[in-house]
Amino acid sequence: MKKLDRSFYERDTLIVARELLGKYIVHKIDGKEIIGRIVEAEAYKGAMDKAAHSYQNRRTNRTEVMFGPPGYAYVFLIYGMYPCMNIVTEEEGNPCAVLLRSIEPIKGLEDMAKRRFNKTYDELSKAQKINISNGPGKLCMAMDITLKDYGMDLCGIELFICEGEEKNTFEIVEAKRVNIDYAEEAADYLWRFYIKDNPYVSVKKR
Repeated sequence: MKKLDRSFYERDTLIVARELLGKYIVHKIDGKEIIGRIVEAEAYKGAMDKAAHSYQNRRTNRTEVMFGPPGYAYVFLIYGMYPCMNIVTEEEGNPCAVLLRSIEPIKGLEDMAKRRFNKTYDELSKAQKINISNGPGKLCMAMDITLKDYGMDLCGIELFICEGEEKNTFEIVEAKRVNIDYAEEAADYLWRFYIKDNPYVSVKKR
């Protein structure tokens, strides 16, 4: 699988978010590969986006990586507990990012099952197999992505994204982003993208 280079991320965030669908995220841990197919992503357009952590160019210790070059990991905690992974996009100084919301497990299923449910994959119920990675926090837990990965170069060798192995013949759904009711008009932007009918999508469009 061909690894994405930095030029992929140094583009409009909405384009990057759409084109991440079907790509494979790879995390190499202790000689093992954990791989998931990206099926859902959300775009956050920096200074003009009231839902973005970097709205109005808000620069803090948490958002600092968003102001740097594209193709780096922005990892933060929700509810003070669960890591979520974003990918920094666009040119340096323009703090935009794409949130990875859901993946379809591809490789390392036993490790994912142990981290999520402390069971073997075969011991999981049908519902647990779907719930293993169908949300941003679940995704990170399954992939063992934590705050230690904040600022990780996604053009490196430990955590990166590759082209999919198959042609992208799927249909993409555009929908509102999730849990951003506070963001006024930005809450209505159709900046969440997912693969239609994929069972691992976290929230289906009504």
